[in-house]
Amino acid sequence: MQQKVTDSVERPSADAGAPVALHGSTATRRRRSFTVRKGLAILAFLAPAIVFVTVFIYYPMISGSQMAFRNWNLTNLTDTSWVGLKNFEAIFADPVFYTVLWNTVVWVFGSIIPQFVIGFAIALWLRRRFRFRGLYQALIFFPWAISGFLIGILFRWMFNSEFGVINDLLSKVGLIDTPIPWLADPGSAMVAVTIANVWYGVTFFAIMILAALQSVPEELFEAGSLDGAGKARMLFQITIPYIRVTLGLTVLLRVIWIFNFPDIIWAMTGGGPANQTHIMTTWMIKTTQRGDYGQASAIGLIVVAILIVFSAFYLLAMREKKEVNS
Repeated sequence: MQQKVTDSVERPSADAGAPVALHGSTATRRRRSFTVRKGLAILAFLAPAIVFVTVFIYYPMISGSQMAFRNWNLTNLTDTSWVGLKNFEAIFADPVFYTVLWNTVVWVFGSIIPQFVIGFAIALWLRRRFRFRGLYQALIFFPWAISGFLIGILFRWMFNSEFGVINDLLSKVGLIDTPIPWLADPGSAMVAVTIANVWYGVTFFAIMILAALQSVPEELFEAGSLDGAGKARMLFQITIPYIRVTLGLTVLLRVIWIFNFPDIIWAMTGGGPANQTHIMTTWMIKTTQRGDYGQASAIGLIVVAILIVFSAFYLLAMREKKEVNS
């Protein structure tokens, strides 16, 4: 009798396990089905963007890159054979390449240092509260709304040797007796295009550094003033250390931008006179105009390789910023 009671109690508990397992399996399948549907929905929304990027960015990039290894010249389209690294060898054997490379270094660092210093000073000034500050901000930030090519045309007229405003002002204050051929003289042409780029890029640093300065807590300055620190000491021991990562990111981003920024030079000098204002990107454009797409593509790949190095430093700086913020 006791054995029957035991069997009657144990048997239902054994049978009860099956529906539970079945229910769990159904729930798992439902979750998997929902995950698959969700993934397909996400893919459907991303599909237009993926197609657009593939067709208009990656395909032209890959198609253009393969030209660097071919004899691709508009003067002889019947022979587009594979030539390997001959286009790169021709570039490195050309003495103009080293002139262009040096011009690029001068262009980048000759622009970035004044831009940073002047932009930092403007940002410190705009951080203070004074009357009509918003108006001054709008006037200072205005150049950033103009295209670089238009800025180049504007400064080309300003540096014109015959009726440019630069020579006119220098003559009126008695600094020069005869007009300076700014854009025709190899010694002054790079100075002229660099001045134009400095004027154009100061705004970028002013915007970025002002945003960083506004994140510095006022309590730090109050504590510094209580300790008797002057403005210079607070600048170098409080402000700059607090925003140093942002400053580094801004400089790296601007270096990448200037290195790959031919607009002003192309509008002002076209790389002349005698290749003395050519940088890598303007030289690539000039090579394309000659019809030598193979060498132009090879120059483009060299530019990409250099930019990858700068981008690696930029990503490392971004990583450091995230670690600091966390």
